[in-house]
Amino acid sequence: MDWLGLRGKGALVAGAGGIGGAAALALAEAGADVVVADVDDQRLDELAQKGLRTLRADLTDAGGGRECVTRADGLLGRLDVFVHAVGVNDRRPVLDTPDDVWRRITSVNLDSAFWTGKAAGALMVARGYGRIVYLSSVSGLLAHPHHAPYAASKGAVNQLCRVMAREWAASGVTVNAVAPGYTETGLTHDHLGKPGVRDGLTALVPAGRLGTPADLTGPILFLCSDQAAFVTGHVLYADGGRTLV
Repeated sequence: MDWLGLRGKGALVAGAGGIGGAAALALAEAGADVVVADVDDQRLDELAQKGLRTLRADLTDAGGGRECVTRADGLLGRLDVFVHAVGVNDRRPVLDTPDDVWRRITSVNLDSAFWTGKAAGALMVARGYGRIVYLSSVSGLLAHPHHAPYAASKGAVNQLCRVMAREWAASGVTVNAVAPGYTETGLTHDHLGKPGVRDGLTALVPAGRLGTPADLTGPILFLCSDQAAFVTGHVLYADGGRTLV
């Protein structure tokens, strides 16, 4: 996998869940030096047992986000790659969405993306090299019912990615997003277990199946790699064709 140019690169992955954990392990397999940050001790312990270094951090706080990036940079010696794979959802109609649910989802999904991305970008711009990849969602494009805070936060992440890409392109820093369709992770497990939900969602995917974290690692690795040096401000839909329907 040396063709990716990731061997020896310092990579921070924010989010130790299904996609984030898979991305961290894939980056390590490609030769990167990886640190994973999350607020969930159990997730971090599972990845630590697989040989990854971990940081416990609350990324929804501006100071916590900056501190996490600074600590990771110190552990790695140099931060070359940053993957933001933090996200939560709470499916309910707009009229049934309490203020605290809106604030929690936008804080986790969007605020953390800004605080950590800004901190990582500052280091990368100063050094003249960097790869930033955000995990977005097809919900940032499609108007799924019962997804208002989640969809709004992911649409905002897409635009945040594009503005960062525009501002930092001349400094050798690329900023892109990978937007999955429905993926088999802890975030979707309970919802997919409801009667008829899995079949109904699968019917919307031309590929005839839902995604897995392994389906996302290839796109993420590519956008983190030297092979993607001229790709920036792009939202890559890894959705089995869901956005074609």
